Amino acid sequence: MERGIAELTRRRLMAIGLAGALAFAGMLPATTSALAQADPLPSWNDGAAKTAIVDFVTRTTTAGGPDFVAVGDRIATFDNDGTLWSEQPIYFQAAFILDRIKAMAKDHPEWKDKQPFKAVLDGDMNTVLDSGNRGLNELLTASSTGMSVKDFAAIVLEWTKTARHPRFDRPYTDLVFRPMIELLTYLRANDYQTFIVSGGGVEFMRPWAADIYGIPPNQIIGSSGKTEYRLDGDTPEILKLPGIEFVDDGPGKPVGINRFIGKRPVFAAGNSDGDLEMLQWTTLNTGPRFGMIVHHTDAIREWAYDRDSHVGRLDKALDEAPKRGWLVVDMKNDWKTIYPFDK
Repeated sequence: MERGIAELTRRRLMAIGLAGALAFAGMLPATTSALAQADPLPSWNDGAAKTAIVDFVTRTTTAGGPDFVAVGDRIATFDNDGTLWSEQPIYFQAAFILDRIKAMAKDHPEWKDKQPFKAVLDGDMNTVLDSGNRGLNELLTASSTGMSVKDFAAIVLEWTKTARHPRFDRPYTDLVFRPMIELLTYLRANDYQTFIVSGGGVEFMRPWAADIYGIPPNQIIGSSGKTEYRLDGDTPEILKLPGIEFVDDGPGKPVGINRFIGKRPVFAAGNSDGDLEMLQWTTLNTGPRFGMIVHHTDAIREWAYDRDSHVGRLDKALDEAPKRGWLVVDMKNDWKTIYPFDK
């Protein structure tokens, strides 16, 4: 299992409710309901992709219709990295880990001569990657364990406020996709429950996802490390320990969905081969089903990549999409705007 999370980390090294999400996206004041909008997806260009989404939601929420889905079964799952926010040039949690190592270095003078910590401090990413699973596990353990879940959440929140993306010079949480915020809001306005199902660390996403995406902590499924309950006097704590408990990527995603949701989704969205099994689990079933892939095709406003990318590789899932009837969203042509800060 530790080899699995290290491999996932290696690849990761190479955004309240309905009204709050709308207000964050800059579309409506916080008191306005999405139900009052004439166009629920204003950042989407008119075309086949937008039509397919609206048609599916309409069919599955029309009482008495052949494709009606009961409210309790309206489950929608979303990958995070590359699906709800950007993921280049490295996964954002990987940037957090590297920043944590740099911030902690003053208390660890031995890291100046110890790999892979020395490579992180020197900005030598090739050596970091060459350190393999063992070295990457050392970075993960040093940066993200040995503290309470509460303390870790505070560290993550502080990072989201202060860290800046190298290309846009903005907080990483600014790099959420406005069209996807609209989609989340649209689904929830139609009584869908929206879940994040991500290979990213669950404790990394929970502190900020409610404010950014309108998705509460109990609807976030992610990779998780070992934890332990302790009572310090009258203060109970959950402590983060070294070691990996669950990797929520690839085939781990259907397992996580089954374990934590207990129902198959009827709607799933991803952007990479790490989402292939989630898309299969969602759509290869009876009744109305919707699979969606966000295809990064806009090198000007965001990035363009797929089969050969070291981050968010999209190869097998892209080939399987036509056979399965999955919607492949062309970011360049299907989205009017990408980020909430776009003019």
